Amino acid sequence: MNASSPARQNQTAPDFPAVAFGRGADGLLVALVGETAFAMAPGRDGRHFLVTAWRIPRPMGEWTRSDFYGHSGELADEAAFRAAVLENAEHQRERKMLGRVEVYSRAHTPWGASQGATLYADGIEQHSTAGHGGFKLSAERNRKVHPTLRSMGGWYEEDAEWAIVAITFPHLFTAFERRCAERTIKNSWPDAWETIFGTVLAPGESYEKERRSFALTHANDWIVISAITSSHSEGFVECVATPGGRRGAGTEERRFVVPSSEYEVGRFGFVIDPDRHQVYGGPSDFVGWQTGRVT
Repeated sequence: MNASSPARQNQTAPDFPAVAFGRGADGLLVALVGETAFAMAPGRDGRHFLVTAWRIPRPMGEWTRSDFYGHSGELADEAAFRAAVLENAEHQRERKMLGRVEVYSRAHTPWGASQGATLYADGIEQHSTAGHGGFKLSAERNRKVHPTLRSMGGWYEEDAEWAIVAITFPHLFTAFERRCAERTIKNSWPDAWETIFGTVLAPGESYEKERRSFALTHANDWIVISAITSSHSEGFVECVATPGGRRGAGTEERRFVVPSSEYEVGRFGFVIDPDRHQVYGGPSDFVGWQTGRVT
């Protein structure tokens, strides 16, 4: 039975939250978990992405790509989409069982006045503000945080530091949140992870460790810090590069031209091969290039 057959247009689960899969008006595979909507949106080169929205006020069959505004990463295939949707349903079930309480708050936070807080437990509050947010731990709770990760003020911002709270008090978070927290700590604070858990992260397990390795390996190589398609050399990209990709006053800069077919920025930058990529001193497409510098 294929994904578009009638029997799969309205798959539901009886428990909370209700889960349904279907097809939108423009043929996208869509799903609804409680009040959260999902779609498998096509990208370039055959790629697909998980996009989200909340409380779309129309039946699933009328949804279109323009209804979705959240972006939750790349999807390999339809199976990955369905797995992500079901993972979210499980996350919502667990979160409901945790009994978090929404309360009024106008507390002062490092990100401005609180517009409301969620109580996870005594001494553990998550605050939202107009522009940002994060957790506040009481002094007693904050002493539970490992010293390598502890914030002296007990504030932990919502982009990455929330994961510190999650690995310290895992019983207050869903399985999905714990997995996200683990990835965040490994990527951002690998030394702390290795110290706390007595392990060594393998290659590929930590963005920060890979970034350090790249920086060490290419400390004296020319790494591109700015690039533009050349209008003076057809088929080439004009690049400004510095040793190790460093920036700032006194840093030497050189221009190179790289064939457009070769210029593909890696995870940490494009490394110039001086044996193949020509130093360039001709007319520049960079606005403000003067005396060897680009502004």
